[in-house]
Amino acid sequence: MKQATLWRTFGLAVIAASMISTAQAQAMRAEVGRPLQQAGELLKQGKAREALTKVREAEAVSGKTATEQLTIDRMKAAAAQRAGDMNTAVQALEAIYGRVGGSEKGQIAEQLSSAYAQLRNNNKATEWLNRAIEAGNNSAGVRQMQSYLQSVSGDYNAIARDAAAAVASAERAGRRPDEGDLLRLADAQQRLNNMGGYGATLEKLVLNYPKKDYWSAYLARLPRKAGFSQRYELDVLRLRLAAGVLEKEGEFMEMAQLALQARLPAEGLRIAEAGFKSGALGTGAEAGRHQRLRDLAIKREAESKADIAERAAQARSSGNGDDMVSVGYAMVTLGQVDAGIKLIEEAIAKGKPRHVDEARLRLGMAQLQSPKAGSAAVATLRSVKGSDGAADIARLWLAVGR
Repeated sequence: MKQATLWRTFGLAVIAASMISTAQAQAMRAEVGRPLQQAGELLKQGKAREALTKVREAEAVSGKTATEQLTIDRMKAAAAQRAGDMNTAVQALEAIYGRVGGSEKGQIAEQLSSAYAQLRNNNKATEWLNRAIEAGNNSAGVRQMQSYLQSVSGDYNAIARDAAAAVASAERAGRRPDEGDLLRLADAQQRLNNMGGYGATLEKLVLNYPKKDYWSAYLARLPRKAGFSQRYELDVLRLRLAAGVLEKEGEFMEMAQLALQARLPAEGLRIAEAGFKSGALGTGAEAGRHQRLRDLAIKREAESKADIAERAAQARSSGNGDDMVSVGYAMVTLGQVDAGIKLIEEAIAKGKPRHVDEARLRLGMAQLQSPKAGSAAVATLRSVKGSDGAADIARLWLAVGR
């Protein structure tokens, strides 16, 4: 939470509470009500110092009633804060706090916490923040001030605890966690070197707020997750491409080469073409190498189209589930989506693949590309389990395109 936002919120809250109507002014003696009403008008015009002068004119009147004094203090707090006189604002707010009850006590305590924070008196700011919470004030401003005070104190354990509780509460209620709570949690976990928790929170950010920065940060560390299999190296790059965070020449070259090695030349060609279109490939000292890779992909794609039917027949006759899944997905990349889905489904139905969750992942990815089976993709991807990376990749495909 930036300090400027906190201070602006404080100022608006105090001013709103301090405006007085004509009727209220008339209920007071003219020598008190008139300058206070003038102070309110001056505040609306942004003339805080002039407003504070008018408040002091009303304050100088003798024999003030309790109502008159409370109204003076409200206006004084607003004018002093806007004029940058935080000591005067604090004095007025503390006077108000002793005269009000109910929910307003919590609101004034929140404003006092913010005022003391501006004075860099974080101990008093914390004291008043706790009073606000005790009074039942759980506003966004209170939560933001709590985060600010914890961060300046360096108490990242407290930040992580409170942010994690807020995230868990939202999830239990079936709500999307607040982005700010997730960011606070991720920052605290990183500072505490809780990298497992940090990775899990980054994933929540991607799944709930799929912005490029979050995609880039999460996918950069996903391959380092404990137990993550190298088999999914190409999958990570696929997600980077789909999320719009695959940008470098080396990434396009590596991804295209991995696709060719996996006997997926049509996909390799699409990757190369995407690299040329983006300008990452086809320029500079390596332009010739880029072109040779594209030419190789074109050649291999033609060969694959010619023999894919034979490969599918051989995979079926051999009963090798892994081959059936591999060839089925190759058919999908060649545009034979429904035929490829059918071959992968046969492999899973027969219980033949060694890596069943990987097979389900490929099926879900294939179904995403089929108008007929697209609605089934979500259920298929959600069914992927395991700790080798397949489940991570499946969850992320559900977030792509949101």
